[in-house]
Amino acid sequence: MLSRDTFNKLDEVKKSKIMDVAVDEFSRHGFRQASVNRMVERIGIAKGSLFQYFGSKEGLFHVIFNYAVELVRQSLREVKRETSSADFFERIKESMLAGIRFIERHPRVYRIYLKMIFQEDFPLRAEFLQQVHLFSAEYLRPVVEAGIARGDLRADTDIEMAVFMLDALMDRFLQAYCVPFLDAGAGIYEAPRDELERKVDEFIKLLGMGMGASLSVETGPGESAGQKYVRTTVF
Repeated sequence: MLSRDTFNKLDEVKKSKIMDVAVDEFSRHGFRQASVNRMVERIGIAKGSLFQYFGSKEGLFHVIFNYAVELVRQSLREVKRETSSADFFERIKESMLAGIRFIERHPRVYRIYLKMIFQEDFPLRAEFLQQVHLFSAEYLRPVVEAGIARGDLRADTDIEMAVFMLDALMDRFLQAYCVPFLDAGAGIYEAPRDELERKVDEFIKLLGMGMGASLSVETGPGESAGQKYVRTTVF
C-alpha cells in the first residue's frame, strides 16, 4: 500500500515531520496501541488529513515499513559496493558491522522490527516479516555464491541452507545486541564498540570453522577476516 498523492505533494519538511512522528509512535507503542490522535497533535494537523494522506492507520504503517526497508537497502548497497572484491568472511563481517551501525543510527526503526517479531497484533505481520527475510536472502545469496566461486567456501556448500543459516545467525546476533534476554550470556547486549567488534570477529571465526574451505587459525596484526584460514582441506 503506497501513500496517496496528497501526501506525496506535500513539501519535504512537512512530509519529514509526519514520517518522524509516525516512526516514533510505532516504535514506542507498536501498531495496536499507536494513537492517531497523539500523532496528529504532535504533527499539528487535523486527524482527517492523516487519513486523507494514508487512508488508515494501517496504510500509514505500510508507508513506514517501506521507508524502513529502503533505509536497510541503502545501507546494504553501500556494503556490497565497498566489499565487492573482499573474501566471503570479510563481507559477512562488514555486513554485521553495518547492521550494528544501522541500529545505532536508526534505533526507532529497529525497535519497530523487534515489536513486529515479538508482538502478534501487527497487521500483515507474517507478510512483512517474510518480506524482510526474502530481502535478506536476496542480499546473502550472491555473497555465498561468490564465496564458493572464490574458493572461500567448500564447493559442496548447499547455497539455500547457507543463506538460511546466515540470515538466522546474523539476525539473532543483532537482536541480542538490543534485547537482554536474547544475549544468553554471550556479552553482546549493549556491548561497547571495541568489545562488539571482538564478538563479531569471534562469530566470523566460528563461521569459518563450519563453512570455510580451510581450517581456522588465529589472525596476526593487520590480517583480514579472510586471512584467518590456512589452505588445509577439511574433508
